[in-house]
Amino acid sequence: MRTQVAIIGAGPAGLLLSHLLHLNGIESVVLESRSRADIEATIRAGVLEQGSMDILNEAGVGERMRREGALHHGIELAFAGRRHRIDLHGLTGKAITVYPQHEVIIDLVAARLEAGGELLFETSQVELAGIDGLTPTVRFMHGGEARRIEADFVIGCDGFHGVSRPMVDRTLGAGFQNFQRTYPFGWFGILVESAPSSEELIYARHERGFALVSTRSPTVQRLYFQCDPRDHVDNWSDDRIWAELHARLESDDGWKLKEGRIFQKGIIGMRSFVCAPMRARRLFLAGDAAHIVPPTGAKGMNLAISDVKLLSRALEAFYRGGSEEALARYSGQALKRIWRAEFFSWWMTRLLHAFEDASPFEREVQLAELENVVASRALSTALAENYVGAF
Repeated sequence: MRTQVAIIGAGPAGLLLSHLLHLNGIESVVLESRSRADIEATIRAGVLEQGSMDILNEAGVGERMRREGALHHGIELAFAGRRHRIDLHGLTGKAITVYPQHEVIIDLVAARLEAGGELLFETSQVELAGIDGLTPTVRFMHGGEARRIEADFVIGCDGFHGVSRPMVDRTLGAGFQNFQRTYPFGWFGILVESAPSSEELIYARHERGFALVSTRSPTVQRLYFQCDPRDHVDNWSDDRIWAELHARLESDDGWKLKEGRIFQKGIIGMRSFVCAPMRARRLFLAGDAAHIVPPTGAKGMNLAISDVKLLSRALEAFYRGGSEEALARYSGQALKRIWRAEFFSWWMTRLLHAFEDASPFEREVQLAELENVVASRALSTALAENYVGAF
């Protein structure tokens, strides 16, 4: 098989890149190790920045997001028994939409198939070769047969455990760096059948640990609370979960969390990761293959969308005029945005979570910082600008 761009991974990064390239007349083939049903059913939360919403709308895949997503103009910070609203729209003129990642994937898969896009699901044994030449190849198994794709470029959108990032590492050797931090806690997440408890997301800091209230739909809530990442969901009965959430969330103004039937439970670990550069010759990285952020800052899917926006424009410049200048700048440009998002996600995580090794002094300083953020328009604006991606 011959194509212009071979894309490994059918997450938001790979699918959106393929669609943006299609809109500019550039051919691509997308390889995915899982089935279509699997990627569309893997439930993951999602907060879309204003810029991400704009990109999806401009690409013609935002209709269902506009109709079913929950548009929010603010968020709340809860601590010391009080809730404080951060007016995202009033401070920045921008908003965010809560729209789960798997819904974005469903929309993008439908758009690619409708446009006749080449999506190969359930591939295995993917190998890359020739990335330092003009025609890199991707070898893989599909439908029980060995296959090969020749392309001008290969884009690795296959996540942290995919084949693309290790290939960049092996190719660049000492010129390749990994930066990472693993946090000593995770998030226990649940999906609940109930009306929303709040019109906006609530980020809560409590001595017992962090908690988050989010909306999935008018009838489903998504809730999280800080936990030991080595814990197991079987250790948490529904009654114990509700008791913990009530303890961390309820405030002095009488607000109460709404309960309902819990129909999904899970624990996710938290870490920060960045690799640099995001390119080795004709192999480029995008999305989780190059960076991971803790979910506190709501940046994961937005960074993937930002990556492929840059990369699609760079590839367009190459195919229209033969210039590789934008491709050469891609990694540096992307990493500026990535490190800003890494900082914000780290800052939000440090600001809101309970650290076991924190001294009494450090706990009081954490509360003082929260008081400063909600009392200062300048600090509230800085939080809002980072949250909505107003850069």
